Amino acid sequence: MIHDLLLFAHVIGTAVLLGTGAGIAFFMVLSQRSQNPAMIAHVAGIVVVADWLFTATAAVAQPITGYFLAQAAGWPLTSGWVVWALLLYVFVGVFWLPVIWIQKQLRDLAQTAAAQGIPLPPRFHRLYRIWFACGFPAFAAVLAILWLMITKPTF
Repeated sequence: MIHDLLLFAHVIGTAVLLGTGAGIAFFMVLSQRSQNPAMIAHVAGIVVVADWLFTATAAVAQPITGYFLAQAAGWPLTSGWVVWALLLYVFVGVFWLPVIWIQKQLRDLAQTAAAQGIPLPPRFHRLYRIWFACGFPAFAAVLAILWLMITKPTF
């Protein structure tokens, strides 16, 4: 029973990470394409809250539920697939932590541009390109972790 509850919590955390990540990317990209500072500021404000509320919570819960799930299932933390999943998790974090800061900067820059009735500054566009580029390796790594958890390959 405890294994099933841990597995459920872990799968829900994975769904939240995937869903929130994809949703945030989708809405940020669409709002940025509008080049409307007020719209971007509004969407980026929601994205910052969603990232802290959902992504951060799931990001903290995942290694905790994963650890207890591994213990309950009898999987050694030194198993090849577990080690790879943990390494990829750290890799995701390396990309996600700067993205949080960038999202706040994008929000603030868009809010300022909207309030002053001016176009988005060049710094906004530079940061947006970095934010966009960080999403690909991080999301690919999350998908790889999910594949590892499902298949549990032997290395």
